[in-house]
Amino acid sequence: MAVNSAANLLSVDSLFTTQAQRDEEKRESVRDIPLSEISNFPNHPFKVRMDDSMTEMADSVRQYGVLVPGLVRPKPEGGYEMVAGHRRKKASELAGVETVPCIVRELTDDEATIIMVDSNLQREQILPSEKAFAYKMKLDAMKRQAGRPSKENGATVLPHFSGKKSRELLAEQSGESHEQIRKYIRLTNLTPDLLDLVDNSVLKEKDKPQMALRPAVELSYLTLEEQSSLYELIESEDCTPSHAQAIKMKDFSQAGKLNEDVMLSIMQEEKGNQVEQFKIPKERISKYFAPGTPAQKIEDTIVKALEMYRKRQREMER
Repeated sequence: MAVNSAANLLSVDSLFTTQAQRDEEKRESVRDIPLSEISNFPNHPFKVRMDDSMTEMADSVRQYGVLVPGLVRPKPEGGYEMVAGHRRKKASELAGVETVPCIVRELTDDEATIIMVDSNLQREQILPSEKAFAYKMKLDAMKRQAGRPSKENGATVLPHFSGKKSRELLAEQSGESHEQIRKYIRLTNLTPDLLDLVDNSVLKEKDKPQMALRPAVELSYLTLEEQSSLYELIESEDCTPSHAQAIKMKDFSQAGKLNEDVMLSIMQEEKGNQVEQFKIPKERISKYFAPGTPAQKIEDTIVKALEMYRKRQREMER
């Protein structure tokens, strides 16, 4: 009986494979997976932009292949889901490559979300909208991993982290303050049009307005209808609200008194820092100054030179 009981504990695979073979199957390895079998991560917050960097990456893949494997997880219905490596996948498509090297790893939804966010936050340029949705996704995943909060504590506390709250841990991991993360997550309440203006504070596309983070956070409290009206006003007036103006709009909105006329009246107020600026391209004046000359010294020198020029002109007119 003892022998039969022991035999029943063995799986069929264990009867016909060695321990070394079973260990090898569990060990992660890099596989060349067809691009057609890999789907993108659901609601992936990081944009795969067709910029110069992507063109260079595609050229590199075409010449050398993908040097750093991506990370995928198997899908229950078959195929794989990309966790880390969306840009490498796109570059491979552009290069005409049919497969991409990937590490295959079994991951839960929350584990995959955290890895996806962390791997992309290492990128050189990250847009405010990308941080906004990435931080929100990761914070939600961390809360789910930790379980429901107790009645005494409204914020989720992660186990094995000395009682730290999930938002505190996220701040430590990201290197940003808890308040800054809160501001970024507020951006997820903006309409796509307004969020594009915040992204343009980084991209700086020509002929397109830019909006700073602070006023954008205040505007995130407006209703979607109010935000749509504001975007139309921004396009017609070709300017965005200052932080102070955004606060006024938020106050009127919460009082139920914000409409297009009020928005226009606020937008037409003179901004505290609205001083006309005159800019000279650096390349036009760099030859007159030593490298590393402070901008203030350059400005003072130019003003002094103009004063001398004006004085000389007056003397010549006498």
